[in-house]
Amino acid sequence: MSIKHLRVLPMTHLLKALLSLGLAILLMVPPVQAIRDDDAYDGNIFPIYAGDGSLGYGQATNLPEALREKRTSVIVFYLDDSAVCKAFSPVVSTINLIWRDSIDLIPLTTDEFQGRTSNDPHEESYYWHGRIPQVVVIDGQGEVLLDQEGQVSLDEINDAISTATGLSKPIDSLKIDSFNEYNSFMVKE
Repeated sequence: MSIKHLRVLPMTHLLKALLSLGLAILLMVPPVQAIRDDDAYDGNIFPIYAGDGSLGYGQATNLPEALREKRTSVIVFYLDDSAVCKAFSPVVSTINLIWRDSIDLIPLTTDEFQGRTSNDPHEESYYWHGRIPQVVVIDGQGEVLLDQEGQVSLDEINDAISTATGLSKPIDSLKIDSFNEYNSFMVKE
């Protein structure tokens, strides 16, 4: 063997060992898990559990702006680390799908409202009761047409939005269907 060949041989073994070690480390990393039935934080619930990445953080509209524009507002108070809110997220996504062009949907995590109250009906915290999920439908004149906590039915929300906007509610009856343990979507009954 030549001297040049002897220098390459240890380098080849070192490279193989490093690649093997890197592959072993990658295989030992546990997969990411998101579980709808627990109160663990998995990230923004709307893209994960409702398949709607347009909802959640960074909404363009807020309540003062919607009231100033005399638009119907639907405030949804939720937490990303709540099993109840995870289960409710497909309903919120469906509201967005059906009424997107007619209302201002304002989903808000309640973290920022902890310990904060307001006496101003132009602020979102004025409407929050301290329980989640909570849905508040406010017409363009600022009148509250629906204010409920828990798993509010889509029909009740649609009725309130229809009254607030003067638009007909969807004719089809919808129900939530799951295609895996994470995502749900609305289907006609």
